[in-house]
Amino acid sequence: MKKQQPYNPFLIAGYYSPEYFCDREAETTKMISALENERNISLMSPRRFGKTGLIKHVFYKIQEKDKNAVCIYFDIFSTRNLNDFVKIFAESVLGKVEGSLENMIKKLASFFKSFRPVISYNTMTGQPELSVKIEPETVTQSLQEVFEYLKQSNKRCYIAIDEFQQVAEYPEKGTEALLRSYIQFLPNVKFVFSGSRQHLMSEIFLSAKRPFYQSTQIMTLHAVEKDMYFQFAKTHFQKNKFTITEECFETIYSQFEGHTWYVQVVLNRLFEYRKNITEIDIVYYAIQELLEENSYSYQELLNAYSTVQVNLLRAIAKEKVVAQINAGDFISKYGLKNASSINRVLKKLADNELIYKSEKGYMIYDRFLGLWLGK
Repeated sequence: MKKQQPYNPFLIAGYYSPEYFCDREAETTKMISALENERNISLMSPRRFGKTGLIKHVFYKIQEKDKNAVCIYFDIFSTRNLNDFVKIFAESVLGKVEGSLENMIKKLASFFKSFRPVISYNTMTGQPELSVKIEPETVTQSLQEVFEYLKQSNKRCYIAIDEFQQVAEYPEKGTEALLRSYIQFLPNVKFVFSGSRQHLMSEIFLSAKRPFYQSTQIMTLHAVEKDMYFQFAKTHFQKNKFTITEECFETIYSQFEGHTWYVQVVLNRLFEYRKNITEIDIVYYAIQELLEENSYSYQELLNAYSTVQVNLLRAIAKEKVVAQINAGDFISKYGLKNASSINRVLKKLADNELIYKSEKGYMIYDRFLGLWLGK
C-alpha cells in the first residue's frame, strides 16, 4: 500500500522521507561515508537544529542501499542513571536485529540471564510491544548482555544515541569507561552519539582524560544555506498551487538565523493558511500568533525564577545577542547588578538551558521565548 503523503509538507516533528527533508546533502554524505568506513560519529549542535532529522535521513539512505542493515535510534534525554539507560537501550535494540519480537523470543533463554523481556500486545493496534525490568544489582550484567546480543547477530548495525551527554551526569562513576569498553569491541556496530549540550559533549569526546577521547569523528551542524532552504519552501508551496516570495522567506530565515525548527514552525503555520504568502505582514502575523499561543506557558516558566534572573533574561532578549555579558554599558543599560552577581545568575540560566553561548555571544535558547521577552 502506498504511503500516505503528509498534509503539511513542513514537518516539525519526526522524519517522513527525503522529499520532506531540506538539503544537508554534504552532511549526509559525510556521515554515511564515516559509518561505512568503520568510524563512529559525535554529532553536536544546539537543540532543534535538525540533528534527529539528519540521523533519520542518514538511516533512510543507508537502508535504501542495504536492506539488511539494522538502524536503531533512541533518545536518552529522560534518563537519570545507568539503570534508565540500560532499560531504554534494551527496549530499543531487542527484536530489531531479528526483524521481529517473535523471532527474538527464541533467543531469550540463551542471551538474557539477568533480566527477562516482557512482550505484550497493544490493544489498539494489535502490534507486539516490548518492555524490560532491570534490577539495580544486575544493571552492569544486563548492559553486557545487550552488547553481546548485538555482537552475535553478525548483522551490520547502526545505532544513534541522542542527547548522549546525559551519561556524563549519571551518579554511577565510570559509566563512560564501561560503555567505551563494550563499544570498541563491536566490529559490526557503528554508533552516532548526538548531543545538544555542547560543553558536555566536548568534554566527553575532546578531553584527553575521558574514555571516549579521539574515538569518534566530530561533526557540528550549522544552519541550512538560505537559498537552498528557500527553494525547498517554494517548491512545496508550488506543488500545492500556492507561492511564497523570496522576501517573505528571507524575513523568516533572518528572524531565526536559519535555526531549522523555528523556520519550519513558521512555514508550517503559513502553509496552513492555504494562500499565497506575498506580504511581509502575514509572516509577522503568523509569528505573533505563535507567540500568543505560548504566552501562558512562558509566563508560568518565568514564575519559577527570581526577579534578578528574569531581568537578565529580558536584557539578553532585547539585545538578541550579548557578546560581553559583564560589560559595564550592558549592565548599566538594563539596571542589572554587578558582574559577580550576573555570573551566578548566568550559570543557573545556562544549566537550565534558558540561555546558551553561541559563537556570537549569549542568546535565549528558545527563539520564540526570546521574541516574547523582547516585546
